[in-house]
Amino acid sequence: MPSRPIRTVLIANRGEIAVRIARTLRARGVRSVAVHHAADRTALHVQACDTAVELTGDDPRAAYLDMAQVVAAATRANADAIHPGYGFLSEQSRFASAVEAAGIVFLGPRPETLEAVGDKKSAREAARNAGLPVAPGWEGDALDAAAARTAATRLGFPLLIKAVSGGGGKGMRTIHSLAELDEGLVGTAREALASFGNAAVYMERQLEPVRHVEVQFLGDGNGRAWHLLERECSLQRRHQKVIEEAPGARVDAALRARLTSAAKSIAAAVKYRGVGTAEFLVDEAGAFYFLEINARIQVEHPVTELVTGRDLVAIQLDLAAGVPMPDDLEPTAPRGHAVEARLYAEDPAHDFLPQSGPIVHLRLPSGPDVRVDAGVRAGDAIGLDFDPMIAKITAWGPDRSTAFARLRAALAETEVAGVVTNLPFLRVLTADRSVLAGDLSTTMIERTIAPAWRAARKQAAAMPPGALIAAAALASFEAATALHLGATVATSSATDDPGPWAALAGFRLGGGEDA
Repeated sequence: MPSRPIRTVLIANRGEIAVRIARTLRARGVRSVAVHHAADRTALHVQACDTAVELTGDDPRAAYLDMAQVVAAATRANADAIHPGYGFLSEQSRFASAVEAAGIVFLGPRPETLEAVGDKKSAREAARNAGLPVAPGWEGDALDAAAARTAATRLGFPLLIKAVSGGGGKGMRTIHSLAELDEGLVGTAREALASFGNAAVYMERQLEPVRHVEVQFLGDGNGRAWHLLERECSLQRRHQKVIEEAPGARVDAALRARLTSAAKSIAAAVKYRGVGTAEFLVDEAGAFYFLEINARIQVEHPVTELVTGRDLVAIQLDLAAGVPMPDDLEPTAPRGHAVEARLYAEDPAHDFLPQSGPIVHLRLPSGPDVRVDAGVRAGDAIGLDFDPMIAKITAWGPDRSTAFARLRAALAETEVAGVVTNLPFLRVLTADRSVLAGDLSTTMIERTIAPAWRAARKQAAAMPPGALIAAAALASFEAATALHLGATVATSSATDDPGPWAALAGFRLGGGEDA
């Protein structure tokens, strides 16, 4: 526990998560310190903090991964604690050790816990020891080509090659045959080293069809753990989440009890301190398999906050300061439903590839029961050095259908110009019949929804101009009517099945699609 109160926190991150952490620090009366590369000197997260320290170096990303420089910045700023956010150094045990060696509180698990669960290979072993079912895999030496090929043959295809320090969909590749194995191992290791400073990888059998359900947990570091319900994260592309919701779309009380009990078991076994997430794959029969621990705050934490009424960053501060958790911390049931969409600078028409360019115009939604977490604003530029997220748009409702209806309304209100984004695809995705019915799987976007959207887009592009204008006008009228009707339209067949013209969302004359 810290020997002094936490009055100043350095945020060892950037973008929307740094802005979000600064918001809670300000509400708590805690001084916030940003770190930034010269290229980020005018970034939103710098302006959101009370003060800032510049990191040196030619490579912007390398600067944020420079442990010694970040710890030195915290010392210069007289910081009592460092919040790592997610990504970058958040799950590096060496960084946590360096922070504590400098006499600074690390707002995350202890170094030895990160060794046990931050490394995804060792997390699988910890899960086995705690009695959890684990997805089939191989944690051997990936440099041993013969052993890797033998293991891949035993596991069967498709299989995943995953970075042991990975997260956020990075450091992960799907392999469909032995012919792809060698390049897959080398390529994943290369990406893992660039993204996380650790080239180690392992292999895991790709189970399908499955849903991705995770449990938000927290621990006091002494073997006591709590849960804050589960999240549904099955809607993914390129192994990265697109839509997240809480509670799970089809998680009943019995499955919730089993999942949360498993998450608490492994958290207690490793004496977890702080906030973390246990990720599981759930098959059609309701059986689940442990996937990994994310030993940090998650990108999708807003949906949990909205259905529990808890501020997870505030909880991190309290746990680090030794503040006892309230007796009613664990919710008996979710308070309504929340769903989050990630607005990215990426091109859904071309395999969701990241895009770069200036944000010439940006209008983000607002209003009751809508939350926006953004790390950029109009006038900023999206580069290729960092994750191309523009904002997270989250809506709450008393039930799932209302939450989705409010999210669709929020996305209809959103405008981005100057860089290609996934906004048109998000509008279609949140109106898809299968999505609204809760018939989810981790592969449905890439196997069915995205191909259908691309086909409809090509069909629209081939239409004569007059017919295209008429179709766009009809789509605009129907969208306006749906928004006017409000949440009740969520149950109507017209909204649940938007038809082929949903691909025209955001159409404008002379400009093609509104990216």
